[in-house]
Amino acid sequence: MNLFEHYVNSADRYDELLAADGTPRQHWRELIERLKDRGPRAMLDARDALQRQIVTNGVTYNVYADPRGVDRPWDLDLLPQIVPAEEWAQIERAIAQRARLLNKVLADLYGPQRLIEQGLVPAAAIYGHPGYLRPCRGIDMPGDVFLHLYAADLARSPDGQWWVVSDRTQAPSGAGYALENRSLIGSQFPELLRSLRVEPLMGFFQALRNSLAQWAPRGDEQPLLVLLTPGPFNETYFEHTYLARHMGLPLVEGQDLTVRHGGVFLKTLSGLRRVHAILRRQDDAWCDPLELRADSTLGVPGLVDAARRGEVLVANALGSGLIESGALLGYLPAIAEHLLGESLAMPSVATWWCGEEAACDVVLKRLPELVIKPAYVQSGVTPMFGADLNEAERSVLAARIRREPREFIGQEPVHLARSPVWDVIHGGLQSRVAGLRVYAAATPQGYTVMPGGLTRVAGPQDLRVISIQRGGGSKDTWVTASAQQELPLGTARDLSPGLVAHEREHGALASRIGENMFWMGRYIERADTGLRLLRTGLRAQLAADDAEWPQLLETGRAAGVIPPAGSAMTPQATLLAALGDTSLPGSAASNLQQVVRLARTLRDRLAPDSWRIYNRIERLLGQWRRGPHTLSDALEFLDQSLLALITLSGYAMEHMTRDAGWRFQSLGRRIERMQSLSTWLAHLLVPQGQPPALETLIDLSDSVLTYRRRYQRTTEQALVAELLLIDHDNPRGFIYQLQSLLDHTQELPDNAPGSVDELLLPLIDRLLALPPEGWVATEERQAQLRRLLSDAWQVGNALATRLQGRYFSHVRTRSTLA
Repeated sequence: MNLFEHYVNSADRYDELLAADGTPRQHWRELIERLKDRGPRAMLDARDALQRQIVTNGVTYNVYADPRGVDRPWDLDLLPQIVPAEEWAQIERAIAQRARLLNKVLADLYGPQRLIEQGLVPAAAIYGHPGYLRPCRGIDMPGDVFLHLYAADLARSPDGQWWVVSDRTQAPSGAGYALENRSLIGSQFPELLRSLRVEPLMGFFQALRNSLAQWAPRGDEQPLLVLLTPGPFNETYFEHTYLARHMGLPLVEGQDLTVRHGGVFLKTLSGLRRVHAILRRQDDAWCDPLELRADSTLGVPGLVDAARRGEVLVANALGSGLIESGALLGYLPAIAEHLLGESLAMPSVATWWCGEEAACDVVLKRLPELVIKPAYVQSGVTPMFGADLNEAERSVLAARIRREPREFIGQEPVHLARSPVWDVIHGGLQSRVAGLRVYAAATPQGYTVMPGGLTRVAGPQDLRVISIQRGGGSKDTWVTASAQQELPLGTARDLSPGLVAHEREHGALASRIGENMFWMGRYIERADTGLRLLRTGLRAQLAADDAEWPQLLETGRAAGVIPPAGSAMTPQATLLAALGDTSLPGSAASNLQQVVRLARTLRDRLAPDSWRIYNRIERLLGQWRRGPHTLSDALEFLDQSLLALITLSGYAMEHMTRDAGWRFQSLGRRIERMQSLSTWLAHLLVPQGQPPALETLIDLSDSVLTYRRRYQRTTEQALVAELLLIDHDNPRGFIYQLQSLLDHTQELPDNAPGSVDELLLPLIDRLLALPPEGWVATEERQAQLRRLLSDAWQVGNALATRLQGRYFSHVRTRSTLA
């Protein structure tokens, strides 16, 4: 097996794998030998297993212009990037120094601004920066820490030297992906992970969490730390949910938080609860519509004032995006000597800010050689390589630079190093341009550097720019331990890095989460009942049995499952539309879509096993959209979708903790099932002017086997009524739903159950007032039952409204469900 048949080793670029003589470097040799032993077939199987695991785990990166939609599977190479201990020690020292330096720069620029006074930083580079947030000047940070999490993008030049290409200080992304990469790749090479003594990652996140808790302002209560996300449509939303779950932090959106009396509070099911620290994954300007961007719907009104008062710790500090500007890179060596008394351990790529006249002249003279980039990321200027431009284009660019010099920087291009990736087509190695993003976290003892990071790999044809948004991928980064270094126990199985359990107090559940769990339950049940009704109709059509079609059609329309009257469609077309037409709000596909949408918003609350079920539903929907379909195809889709929903129900029953979230999901299901039963019973058990459709009814209610086993006789109206109305042991029965609603509401946090009793107990009393045969004996009794079923529908709506007012809204304080 020739691993290097298609491997390109360029003389003008550093090769991570091969030395100058073309042989593998020492720290790669064991991996190369393992690859030879495995052979191409085993590696292809490993690659396929990795891809399946990525899809199963729902590891995504949202590329906005990608035709595959917002949930593009994460691109991860099968081979790790290996960094030897001696080299990593140099990187670690340089990154810790740089984080310390940039933290001091931020403290000064939002404080005394002596760097500007002493001419070490041009005032124009700061005051002209759209990321300089004037409302944030003077905010004191506990421990003088402005950068709690820092990241640097590193590139290696042809001589092997590491350079800093850019700094990530606002809300650095990728650390969660690095953690997931370790889990995925570690499962493919567990023995190699041990033998190479790869350093674990999870201690880094524990240190970050502990530091936030230590610096958070606190009173007598245990500090509450949260992770703030822009929401499910953010490109790295998977990472937000992953970090929240593994760090034990509630994942919140801006709408979950409110500022009261100068403090920040989480809207929970038990009321407002103070938030002490916010680890944000939201850009500076969007965090507060009162003092920053007025058009932001993602932020928390009043957050800047709360930070100013010292009532909440925001990490990283608001305004920290200021020093992501390339305009500052050229001034850092002098600043390091001034603030630290040290030279930079790792230099930045040579950079000139055109806002300084002498630097602008250099850039204009060397325009064909340099990369021209925006000085401020907010400007939207696309990087341009001078070598790519013709004379006329360079003249236009030069004129623009002269007109707006402060908006541009010139930077030396770096011939990025190459790293090996597995070639799935030829079954060997290929080389791709790669760079490394490294992370540092502030602790009371100084900055600690993650022993690894996120290696980013460019696309096959891209030799100059590494961008996951442009189709690049990633690699796990393995830092080997030195021979003298002791690794913590469990290092070899650093595959499931759970760090801190979520808080046990059910009242700490965010109201938005409770509301989404409630609607998750409702939509799961709507989908379930709709699919059952459509399956009954499809089976009848396939069997050419139209006897009960009119009643089934009327029932489906009353339940909102089948399109309203007025359509001239055939029964088959009607059923297919009710199944898969997402423009119809009540169609099965629409309800399933809502289930998947809510699952995304609850990602940090869902275990990996349950997430696989939601992925399965999404794949079924995708297959259905590709159409066209026959009735047999439709029946297969129905069966598979129902199986997925049944699996979800079983998971909720056997695996979900009986906390408030589970109860709200159960309440949603019980309300929806009670209302569906009300419709079915009214139209099929006691229909007005028509004979009852009893076989259809017990089929829809999933009670055929129960009825046959219990009664062992022909289907009778009174017996069906007994089974579906007053049987306390039938989970598909009417009274079972009422009793379950009573039980669940009594267990909700801070609930006074009397207001629910007044809604539900009269229905129960009316049900039990007469024996079941009395309900169906006469038309008058049947009309009375229809009125009760109609009232039950309204009771379901009233109960949902009371839950909304008590637990999901925080306009004013409420003490009961009334």
